[in-house]
Amino acid sequence: MDRIVTIYCKNTQSYHNYPLGTSLIDIYKDLNIELKYQVVAARVNYKVEDLNFYIYKPKDIEFIDLSTPSGMRVYVRTLSMVLAMAVSELYPHASLVIEHPIAKGYYCKLEKLGEPLTNEVINKIKERVNLIIAQGKRIFTEEKQTTEVKELFSKQKKQKDKLSLFETLGNPYCRFFRIDDYIDYYSGVLLPSTDYLGLYDLVPFYDGMLLCVPNRDNPLVLEQIVDQPKMFDIFKEYVGWNKIMNLNNVGEFNVACKNNQTFNLIKVSEALHEKKVALIADMISQRSDKVKFVLISGPSSSGKTTFSKRLSIQLMVSGLKPVSLSLDNYFVNREDTPLDENGEWDFEHLHALDLPFFNEQLKQLLAGEEIEIPFFNFEDGKRYFKGDKLKLEEDSILIMEGIHALNPALIPDIPHDITFKIYVSALTTISIDNHNWIPTTDTRLLRRIIRDYRFRNYSARETIARWPSVRRGEEKWIYPFQENADVMFNSALLFELAVLKKHAEPILAEVPKFCDEYTETHRLIKFLNYFVSIPEREIPPTSLLREFVGGSSFRY
Repeated sequence: MDRIVTIYCKNTQSYHNYPLGTSLIDIYKDLNIELKYQVVAARVNYKVEDLNFYIYKPKDIEFIDLSTPSGMRVYVRTLSMVLAMAVSELYPHASLVIEHPIAKGYYCKLEKLGEPLTNEVINKIKERVNLIIAQGKRIFTEEKQTTEVKELFSKQKKQKDKLSLFETLGNPYCRFFRIDDYIDYYSGVLLPSTDYLGLYDLVPFYDGMLLCVPNRDNPLVLEQIVDQPKMFDIFKEYVGWNKIMNLNNVGEFNVACKNNQTFNLIKVSEALHEKKVALIADMISQRSDKVKFVLISGPSSSGKTTFSKRLSIQLMVSGLKPVSLSLDNYFVNREDTPLDENGEWDFEHLHALDLPFFNEQLKQLLAGEEIEIPFFNFEDGKRYFKGDKLKLEEDSILIMEGIHALNPALIPDIPHDITFKIYVSALTTISIDNHNWIPTTDTRLLRRIIRDYRFRNYSARETIARWPSVRRGEEKWIYPFQENADVMFNSALLFELAVLKKHAEPILAEVPKFCDEYTETHRLIKFLNYFVSIPEREIPPTSLLREFVGGSSFRY
């Protein structure tokens, strides 16, 4: 008689018995579960597992589709492996590099191609991808001793970027994936076979190509490509700088740290930040005869506040008098705040700000008048006046920082030529390896988890639960206007994930393993395992990273 294992399926909200060793895909088919979109994986005890995962112990199981962030990651990872396999078959000497997300897709380059990356080449690759998908090839997950895995990948000259990563991870065993004889490494699970893939596209993009993926809200259609030339230039600049430093991936970074290069990495990264801030201050100074307002925007935990303070110092060096004005003090009273689709207060809505009053005060400042600055009390949700006055002098520069700062609707009647707009974001440009990029949102989420825990008394679970709402607000109120910026500033630091690691891990460890937030928690813990931990004693007190880990010489 077969041994039986009992599982609880969250999709059916019921218990079911199966023979020991039954796969998730067999359970899914047996229960005849219908999801809105195609099933791609399952959460097993809140950890994402592939559909070929076998059940040997009692588990809570929830099948997920493309509409979930975890499900979309599984789909895109699998698509990346099929793309890499197609390139390998067509151009054995070329290396596919999936550099970073951009324009709602993923920017890819073919190194050592030996010929121009023409439309004909891209179409040829796409035809091979389509063939691999149509053939429905099984995707195998294998695990072997790390020494053996290193030997396997060392035989594939194009995959040597993974060797230093395997070496610095320090794990005795390593998991990798195989389609036929092609092997690759990915940071998470994949689909069970290639025919689970469907919607995608591959189009020319600058000097490379763009891998287009399904829309996050409606996976039945592709994401619409968004032109982001300024954002692309920032990525290109920093990726190029990484190459000069010979730090293209996490493995190379870890080796550098183990070779006692941490001191130089910190000093050079901080110097680059300071140089960029100074250059932006010079740009403003050169237009100081006209510019009166500096508007700074960026997504959550991008470091806008510290950037604003460091910019103020550089403006003073240029002989100007920066004055800060917080947009947060112009919130409407709590009862007047717009409601979201769930009937809850939407504090990220543009009209959560008192725009008429705000614009009236700006016009008064431009006219040389003195204004009384409001103060918003977040505890009772009301605006007060405490007698704080502000008047702009001839050489004053008003710095305003907030999520809506680049939205034209914020100051519709203020002349464009008297404003200077800056977009700040943490654009992580180092990759795990050539096929595994680091989402820029992960850096910001880790920053926010640490800051919320240290300074705002929020647990990691609470921050993670709130994050999807924050991201929706960014998609609606920040990203559509980022290209309005006169200049962009990358607030990411090359070494910061190795510093955030030791701060984040104990905080993440407090998240219970039986809640929805543990899925993201587990993924972040695994992600941080890629990095060696480095000391932070060499990080200056003016560093942007100090806003999150503490020890800043600025007041917040």
